[in-house]
Amino acid sequence: MGKITVMDHPLIQHKIGIMRMKSTSTKEFRDLVSEVAMLIYYEASRNLVLADKEIETPLVKTTVKEIAGKKLCVVPILRAGLHMADGILNLTPNAKVGHIGLYRDENTLEPVEYFCKLPKDAAEREIFVVDPMLATGGSAIAAIDMLKKRDITKIRFLCLIAAPEGVEKLKAAHPDVDLYIGAMDERLNENGYILPGLGDAGDRIYGTK
Repeated sequence: MGKITVMDHPLIQHKIGIMRMKSTSTKEFRDLVSEVAMLIYYEASRNLVLADKEIETPLVKTTVKEIAGKKLCVVPILRAGLHMADGILNLTPNAKVGHIGLYRDENTLEPVEYFCKLPKDAAEREIFVVDPMLATGGSAIAAIDMLKKRDITKIRFLCLIAAPEGVEKLKAAHPDVDLYIGAMDERLNENGYILPGLGDAGDRIYGTK
């Protein structure tokens, strides 16, 4: 069974608090998305498997650790997930990147797929799916469905803000996936938005509203 980790680090809580403020500028919001994603990813990558590697320092030969296997792949859900991916790539610049395009139908609140592009060896990699908001859970479930249809099984999901309703639905659909959440909020409103939330993450990142 996958685990649910809600972050309690003071830096994450502080930065998410700034993101919630409607007075926070587009640039500052965008920077904070990357920063918080990087901090959440630090925790989400804690259990990666390591292997020994023989190297030479300027003084002696020694054994160090490196991430084993085909390593990592970050898969942002477009469009808002892109800036989370930027933060993660600051820590692991050699990770490969896939993209999943989904949008939420404003009437049904259901996700609609329009794009999926992944590295050819994605099934051999540790996959980190990233999306700022886990609201109804529909987009996250659809994205992970798309990955599993391609025989990808080593999946973690990272988000900045989650609603309990979305977490419950995602865990019911994909109980094997670990969830890493910056902050767990109170509930969804009648329009499927997280409360207290931080507004529409995509609009705030790109200044489109």
